[in-house]
Amino acid sequence: MLSEEEVIDTVKATLAYVEQYLPEDEALRNARQRGEDVGATPIGAGGGAALRFLATAISARTVVEIGSGCGVSGIWLLRGMQTNGVLTSVDVEPENQRLAREAYAEAGFPTSRARLITGRALDVLPRLTDGAYDLVFCDALKREYPDYLPEALRLLRPGGVVAFDNALLGDKVADPTNRTPDTVAVRELGRLVREDDRLTPMLIPVGDGLLAAVKGA
Repeated sequence: MLSEEEVIDTVKATLAYVEQYLPEDEALRNARQRGEDVGATPIGAGGGAALRFLATAISARTVVEIGSGCGVSGIWLLRGMQTNGVLTSVDVEPENQRLAREAYAEAGFPTSRARLITGRALDVLPRLTDGAYDLVFCDALKREYPDYLPEALRLLRPGGVVAFDNALLGDKVADPTNRTPDTVAVRELGRLVREDDRLTPMLIPVGDGLLAAVKGA
C-alpha cells in the first residue's frame, strides 16, 4: 500500500501529465509570457484545452470572457468556436486588452473575431443581451464570482455553458478552515452552482480547477 506521501506524489505527477498532454504552440506560449510579465496569470494549458473542448462540443459562436488573461484563454476559446464566431472579452485593464489583441493577431485571428470591452465586469455584463451567448467563461476577481453567476445565466441560451477558472484556488477551497475572502467566495460559488436546479455542473481538476455547468432549457 502506498504511503500518503507517495499518493500525493502520484497525484501531482498525474496532474502534471494532464497539463502537458496538449502542448501550447508559440502563439500561446508568447501570450502566456506576456500575461505573466504584467501579473495577469492566465488559465493553464489543461484548463485552456478544456475550454476549447467545451466550445467545440456546443458549436459555440458567441462567447463572453470575463478576464482576458492577456489573450491565452481567448486563443483557446477561439480555436474551439465556429469560424464565424465572435469572442466578447471583458477586462478592467486596458493593457491586458492591448496584449490580448496582440495575441489574437499572432495566433492568426482577424480583428473581427474578437470584441474587447474595457471595464469592470459587473458594470459591463448588464449591458450585454439576454440569452445571446453560447458560453461564458469567468476568470477575474474571485470575490465577485458569486455575482458573475446570475449575470452569466442571464446571458446564456438554453444548453449554454458557464465555466469558472481557479475553482480550487490553490487547494484552498478544499480546506474548510481557510476563510479568506477569495476562498469563501469561490466556495460559495461552488455551492450555488451545485444547488441550482437549472444547472448540470462538473468540477474538473485541471490546472487550478475549472468549474463548468450546462444551463438547462
